[in-house]
Amino acid sequence: MLRVRALESAYGRIKALKGIDLEVRRGEIVALVGANGAGKTTFLRALSGVQPISAGQIVFDGQNIAALRSDRRVRRGICQCPEGRQVFGPLSIEDNLQLGAFTRPGDQAQADIARIYAMFPILKEKRNLPAGTLSGGQQQMLAIGRALMGRPKLLLLDEPSMGLAPLLVQEVFNIVQTLKAQGITILLVEQNAFAALAIADRGYVMETGSITLTGTGQQLLANDEVRAAYLGM
Repeated sequence: MLRVRALESAYGRIKALKGIDLEVRRGEIVALVGANGAGKTTFLRALSGVQPISAGQIVFDGQNIAALRSDRRVRRGICQCPEGRQVFGPLSIEDNLQLGAFTRPGDQAQADIARIYAMFPILKEKRNLPAGTLSGGQQQMLAIGRALMGRPKLLLLDEPSMGLAPLLVQEVFNIVQTLKAQGITILLVEQNAFAALAIADRGYVMETGSITLTGTGQQLLANDEVRAAYLGM
């Protein structure tokens, strides 16, 4: 579904991505793990079209989309759930969900909102409240729901467990597995390497803008370098 080749991106003179090669196959969960500052979020932003790239290809569904605007990428089926959730705090929960469907006809959006409420009943219960009044875990559900409103073929999840209590972290990863079972392909960026690799079909390790290791989720969990650097083992 996604093939990235020799992707580069920079902030001024600082090269943040140094020739990334990565693939995501249809129906997979692919985990991208690494330390803070490794370039993981920059990479997702480059895929979404909000971070300029200086070289390389992004081939999605057989077409190079590297020059496409971000809204065109959403229409093609790439939707991102951003780091830190970034819900629109003053707006209601339902308005936040509606904004996730900005590329689609309104009648379709209503059916999808019902589907999101079935998945996250607490959002339906609080749908008229400002999103800023939700707990961290509830805001994460809303951010995932908002991304799903775009009907993604490829869902980009950036640090979905950040700042959540352990029980909620488990709930978020259960949600990720449910989405995979529904046929959504997922690229998961996560500092919680153990939890991410445990549910991933395949994984990549990123260090200072480069991919240093790749393998199945289980291979990376068993890798001594990964265990020492990211799993505290």
